[in-house]
Amino acid sequence: MQFLRRPGPDVQKLAVFPGTFNPPTRAHLAIAEASLKVCDEVLFVLPRSFPHKEYRGATFEQRLSMLQTLIDERPRFGLATSDRALFIDLARECHSELGNDVDLWFLCGRDAAERIVNWDYGTAGAIDQMLREFGLLVVRRKGEYVPPPHLRDRIQTLETEDCSEVSATRVRELVQSGGGWRQMVPEEIASMVAEIYGR
Repeated sequence: MQFLRRPGPDVQKLAVFPGTFNPPTRAHLAIAEASLKVCDEVLFVLPRSFPHKEYRGATFEQRLSMLQTLIDERPRFGLATSDRALFIDLARECHSELGNDVDLWFLCGRDAAERIVNWDYGTAGAIDQMLREFGLLVVRRKGEYVPPPHLRDRIQTLETEDCSEVSATRVRELVQSGGGWRQMVPEEIASMVAEIYGR
C-alpha cells in the first residue's frame, strides 16, 4: 500500500473507502463525510487493478488526480493506492502500515455487504474470522442490509443523505450525451470530469 496522504498518528478508528472512482461523485463524498461522524478519518483507496473490472473511461492516473483534488481541502481525508482490491487484503496492508490497534471499518453499499457475507470462501466461518480484522459500515442502496444476528456488532448501517440517483455510470452517460451532470460531482473536479469523459 502506498500512501499519498497518510492517516494521522492519533487515528483510532479509520473508515476505509476502496472503489473504482470512475469518476468520484457527490455520493462518494457524502458517504465519506458521513463516516466522519463515527470514525476519526477516512482513507480513500484506489486499487491498481480489480478482480472483475478493467480500467475503462479514466486511467488510473486520472482517477488518482481527481481523488487528490477532492481531498486537498479536507484534512480528515487520506488517500492510498494498492496492488490489491479485496477487503481482507487491504485490511492486512492497513494494519501492517498503521498498526494493529487501528480499528478499520470499510465503507460499502448494501449489495457489496450481501456479497461479502454470503460469499463461499471455501472454509466454514471464514467471514466471522475476517470481520475480526475489520468491520463494515453499510450504506443503504435500494434497501437496508440486515446482517446475521451474530455479526451485528461488526456490520453497521451508515446514516447518509439519499444519493441513490447519483452514480458514476450515470455521470459518464450524461457527459457523453450532453445531459446535465455537474450537480452529481463535487464542484472542484467538474472541469476534470468534463475533460476526461467528454472526449
